Amino acid sequence: MDTVELSKLTGSTIGHYQHNATDYRNGTWGHDVSQNRAALVAALGDKTPCRILDFGCGPGRDLLAFKALGIEAVGLDGSEEFCNMAREASGCQVLQQNFISLNLMAATYDGIFANASLFHVPTQELPRVLRELNAALKPKGILLTSNPRGNDEQSLQGERFGAYHSPDTWTALLQQAQFEPIEHYYRPKGLPRHQQPWFVSVWRKK
Repeated sequence: MDTVELSKLTGSTIGHYQHNATDYRNGTWGHDVSQNRAALVAALGDKTPCRILDFGCGPGRDLLAFKALGIEAVGLDGSEEFCNMAREASGCQVLQQNFISLNLMAATYDGIFANASLFHVPTQELPRVLRELNAALKPKGILLTSNPRGNDEQSLQGERFGAYHSPDTWTALLQQAQFEPIEHYYRPKGLPRHQQPWFVSVWRKK
């Protein structure tokens, strides 16, 4: 993809969330991803104070949950409407940034919570974006990713772009970006594997 195509894809995806922000908030606010938040917090250990970047924070559900645990949480999203919602809901700092045009300070975060967000990054841009997330983490920082799994295909579905990687491909990408694995699991919890479309993995910065 050239830069024009990339801009169209990311613009379309951000536009989708921008135009459907209220419906998305109403439809997802009650989703239980406490298992994922707990996995990140457990991997962080007893670090205090602790600073987490909620990468793709949406309307702020998880920012609010992390804040309730006494964690300093910072949000990031490409949609202006989501950023406004997240600030209002959580009172946290929220950065408005396109996922493929990040401007993050180095060695700033103890953890990054990328829940249902990185699959919107086109495959050709993923190695660079993952390296940028690595650089934003403090030494031995933790990254949690949760993505819908697939067979390494990517496509525009309606207005939203998605890249659906196999667990093996995702693992290779993270290792190439200088992360080492801690654990992985499939969601929703307790269902047969064919009914678990989400692959969740926890990583430590090398």
